[in-house]
Amino acid sequence: MKNDPPIRYSIVVPFYNEQENISPLYVKLTEVMDAIGERYELVFVDDGSKDKTFKVLSDIYEHDPRVNVVQLRRNFGQAPALKAGFDFARGEIIISMDGDLQHDPDEIPRFLEKIEEGYDLVSGWRVSRTDHWLTRQLPSRIANRMMAKLSGVDLHDFGTTFKAYRREVLSEIHLYGELHRFIPALASWAGASVAEVPISNIARKSGESNYGISRTVRVLLDLLSVKFLLDYSTKPLQFFGLLGLACLGGGTGIGLWVFLRKALLDEGLLANHGPLMLLGMALVMGGIQFMATGLIGEMLARTYYESQNKPVYSVREFRSRREALAGRDEPPRTAGAGGW
Repeated sequence: MKNDPPIRYSIVVPFYNEQENISPLYVKLTEVMDAIGERYELVFVDDGSKDKTFKVLSDIYEHDPRVNVVQLRRNFGQAPALKAGFDFARGEIIISMDGDLQHDPDEIPRFLEKIEEGYDLVSGWRVSRTDHWLTRQLPSRIANRMMAKLSGVDLHDFGTTFKAYRREVLSEIHLYGELHRFIPALASWAGASVAEVPISNIARKSGESNYGISRTVRVLLDLLSVKFLLDYSTKPLQFFGLLGLACLGGGTGIGLWVFLRKALLDEGLLANHGPLMLLGMALVMGGIQFMATGLIGEMLARTYYESQNKPVYSVREFRSRREALAGRDEPPRTAGAGGW
């Protein structure tokens, strides 16, 4: 309702086949948030679970008006489930976490302390992980180092869902695929300040993990996609154009060298330099294709941004006297506008 006081915090938790973990997590969350003393809500998202997850969430909803339940029609994945929760949340500060009890609600105040220091996004850092070293820890470390290097965001742990955001940060980010782990990079590109807090990594007590080593391959592919989106989404010609110029330069160089060998030494082209000539021709054709792809990308980017009125910048705040001046008959005059 319009007269309701604003909600300070929204806790967004996606669930997928976590019926055993919901009640303990709910009890712990309410204990922690009640102790904080600010108005809050819980947004639980059922990502198309096949067990009794939605029934358990519905029972909790019936007994607690602070609980909101979003049920998706099917299992869309963690990023869309988080996006559904973010879109529904009304809090000024939004906190996301997993529903498998591997994130400790007692650590929420540490995130909020960082937010109060002025940061826009606070991400958890699993310093001591309890999962399998070969199938989970090693691939995660490699992916995290690559993400930090390519995105320019100095975080140790991009993969954890345990994060706190200012609402305006999430309003400018569209999530799909596995992009939820890249939110710090996307937010930093938009000018958000990012911090990190150490968190514990509690071993799963019940249920089965929904992640495996196959996810690492998808994460690496998404990493390449995000790197391109961050650096070249508004200027694709600079990416494909550089590749095109390199190929054209290499092909042209090979062609000139072969021509000089023929002109000066009268060497047979096909007999002596057949494979090299084919390589030069392939490089020239590849360069032309890269250039054409870049030009097409430029046109698509312009169409995308202009047709959807997509912003190419992000504003933190406005400071203007436009409203104060709106009632005046004429604009104010500067000191030098009149004579002394």
